[in-house]
Amino acid sequence: MCTGRIDLAHVIRAFTNGTDGVFIGGCRLNECNYITHGNFYALNMVLLCKKMMEHIGINPERLRIEFMSSGEGNLFAEVVDHFVKTVKDIGPLGKSEGLDENGLKVNLEAITGLIPYIRLVESERLKGHFTTLEEYQEFYSSVEFDRLFKELIADKLAISRIILLLREKALSTGEISEVLGLSPSEISKHLSNSAKLGLVRYDESRKRFASV
Repeated sequence: MCTGRIDLAHVIRAFTNGTDGVFIGGCRLNECNYITHGNFYALNMVLLCKKMMEHIGINPERLRIEFMSSGEGNLFAEVVDHFVKTVKDIGPLGKSEGLDENGLKVNLEAITGLIPYIRLVESERLKGHFTTLEEYQEFYSSVEFDRLFKELIADKLAISRIILLLREKALSTGEISEVLGLSPSEISKHLSNSAKLGLVRYDESRKRFASV
C-alpha cells in the first residue's frame, strides 16, 4: 500500500487505542513505485503530526517515518529495531510525559475532532512542496511554519481541548490550566473567545466555566 494512503486519522487512532509508537515505512523519495509520490504526502502528514504531538505534550519521537527500497531488508530491520528501542526507552504513552489518562484522552480527541479542518489547511497553506527530506525538515522547523501553526492550528486545538474538558464538568480557569498545561492567561484568552462564539458560559453560582 502506498504511504500516501496513510491519513492523520490512522495515526491518532493508533495512539488513542494505546499504541506507544507508530512507524511508517515508505519507498524512497523521488522513487515512488506508484508514480503518485504519495510518500511526500506522508512526510508532510508525519511532520505536521509530530508538531501537534509536541504541542499537546506527547513525545514526537513516538512517531517515525523512514524511506527505503523493497530490497533493503537489512536496513528495514535495523531501523525498526532502533525505533522499538527508542519507544521502550521513552516508556508507556502518556505516563512518561506526565499526562494522566484523562488528559491524554482529551488531547487526542481534540486532534481527532479537528482532522477535517487540519486536512484543509494542510492542503491549502501548510503543505511544503520540496524535493528532499532536508528541505521538508527545514520548513517544518522554521519560524514561518511556527507562525502558521499558531495562527491556523494551535489556538483552535486549545479551544477544542477546553470544550472537551468542560463537557465532562464545570471547571475554573486554574483547573483547566492544570490539566492542559497552559498558562492561566492563555486559558482566559481562549475562554473569552469561546464565550463570544457561544461555545462556553460562565456559571456565576459555582464560579466555574461550563460547556453550552
